[in-house]
Amino acid sequence: MRLETELEIDTTPAPQSVVVRRRWQAHLLTFLMVFGPGLIVMEADNDAGAVSTYMQAGGQYGLHLLWVLVVLLPICYFVQEMVARLGIATGKGHAAMIYERFGKWWGRFSLTDLLAVNFLTLITEFAAISLALSALGISPYISVPVSALGLTMMVVTGSYLRWERIVIGLCLMDLTWFVLAYLTHPDWSAVTRATILPGMPAGGITSSLVFLVIAIVGTTIAPWQLFFQQSCVAEKRLRFSDLKWARLDTLMGAIFTVLVAGAMMLVGNYGFQHGIRFQDPAQLALALGPVAGRFVRNGGLLLMVNAAVLGTTAISLSSAWAYGEVQGWEHSLHKKLWEAPGFYATYIACVAAAAGIVLIPHVPLQLVIISVQVFAGLILPSAIIFLQLLLNDRELLGERWANRPWNNYINWTIIAVLFALSLLLAAQVMLPKLFPS
Repeated sequence: MRLETELEIDTTPAPQSVVVRRRWQAHLLTFLMVFGPGLIVMEADNDAGAVSTYMQAGGQYGLHLLWVLVVLLPICYFVQEMVARLGIATGKGHAAMIYERFGKWWGRFSLTDLLAVNFLTLITEFAAISLALSALGISPYISVPVSALGLTMMVVTGSYLRWERIVIGLCLMDLTWFVLAYLTHPDWSAVTRATILPGMPAGGITSSLVFLVIAIVGTTIAPWQLFFQQSCVAEKRLRFSDLKWARLDTLMGAIFTVLVAGAMMLVGNYGFQHGIRFQDPAQLALALGPVAGRFVRNGGLLLMVNAAVLGTTAISLSSAWAYGEVQGWEHSLHKKLWEAPGFYATYIACVAAAAGIVLIPHVPLQLVIISVQVFAGLILPSAIIFLQLLLNDRELLGERWANRPWNNYINWTIIAVLFALSLLLAAQVMLPKLFPS
């Protein structure tokens, strides 16, 4: 990019020039070029599991856990800002950097963990698609294969920008959660108090409360996000001059994601106020129909599908990018299907296998969901430790772009908290009576 009296912007893959004569126009165009990875990585984490977790938090505890989201906002930003900075500095994906800087053993350990937890998560995404569309009268034997085909076609077009625009559109569809939250007519003064002032539910600290708080943390920050955003940044070929805009993109994504999560809690809170008991978001949406209207009912179900689609494409790509990087394959959405066969085959295999498992009768999906939560919680601290060590590698980044002391203080604090929560989650699953019922 060259900024003089005019700005000439070259985009990839087909160079084209846009001439502007005002600085604010130059800034806006630059931001629009950089915009995308931060929003997508954050909002895609509001996947089917997140919808279930946030709505359960509202349905079980009302407004009492809104403040947890406020605490998680800066954590989300600081973690993903490091990812964006590393991606710009190296021009490589996260898996490739772990292999390069820590060796094959740690690289394989990290990659195996990622691929395993990603695949288990994909099963839950397709389970959510099946559940939500079944509530709308569509058979899983239609909804799941059609969704898998659509997710494949969305990626194999040979254009990163086309894929990115589609996914940003899906992210913006989550604005509908604000409409649903408004239609539940919450007490906005109570919402404000619960958001600003930490509170405790009437029953105090119980096993279900501890599990749910940890699940909120686990669903807000996931290991695949580290791999996905760094590969996305490398795919867009961003440079250090783009870093401030990448940070803005990440901050906007974090704020938007937390607000959407809060709206999900408000919808769950409506069920809490009306004494509705439910096992999953689809059940709650159906139960809300008679009291909140068909728009809330159908909107909740369709947004659950949208969340699952967002999660599936991002998680599958994080696996395909990571595996392609370490195998030395062509691994770019800029490439046609025949130009990067291994990369696209990995993506398609992840999608197809997860969809196929969901269609097997009597698969214990609830056990899979619990296993995913535990597994993701356990590997998250180790994934962030790799990230933290890479950001302190001054040989790799130089003094200017490596972490500052205040960065390290914040990040090691986050890692310590996440590690403690991961151990607590594992203990809670293995020892269900650790806390009162």
